[in-house]
Amino acid sequence: AQQGRVREKVYGKQKIYFADQEQLPAASDAELRGLDGQIAARSAQLQALQQSCRHMEAELKDLNSSMTTPEISREIEALRKDCAGYTEKLERIKSATNHVTPEEKEKVCREQQLFRREWRRRKRMATELLDAILEGYPKSKKQFFEEVGIETDEDHGVALPA
Repeated sequence: AQQGRVREKVYGKQKIYFADQEQLPAASDAELRGLDGQIAARSAQLQALQQSCRHMEAELKDLNSSMTTPEISREIEALRKDCAGYTEKLERIKSATNHVTPEEKEKVCREQQLFRREWRRRKRMATELLDAILEGYPKSKKQFFEEVGIETDEDHGVALPA
């Protein structure tokens, strides 16, 4: 700073040193335009390299997330075993001799519908009867059920089938 090559500025307790630009030669307009052209070329080069880098990172991410050859061969082997098991199960089902005829199936469906209808009817009757009793009962419904020993479908987690 004393020799004049570096300048000094004081901001409170801090001192900042920087090169004295007055000693540097001034650039001509042609040189400035040449430097601007270089800056533009380097900026375009930087953009192209950044784009290429993004493309390569995306490709690397895809490759890292895909399965390796040994993993794929293990997966194929597991799938072949599953397929063989399912094929064997299908053959057993096809070769079974105890098939249900459509008439038997229809009969079972009709019986289930009849029993479901009867279950609903009886449950409705029981509920109406218990509601009539509970109208004059001084305690709660839960206490009444405990005293009488009534167990509901809900107590056992049973629901009427659809």
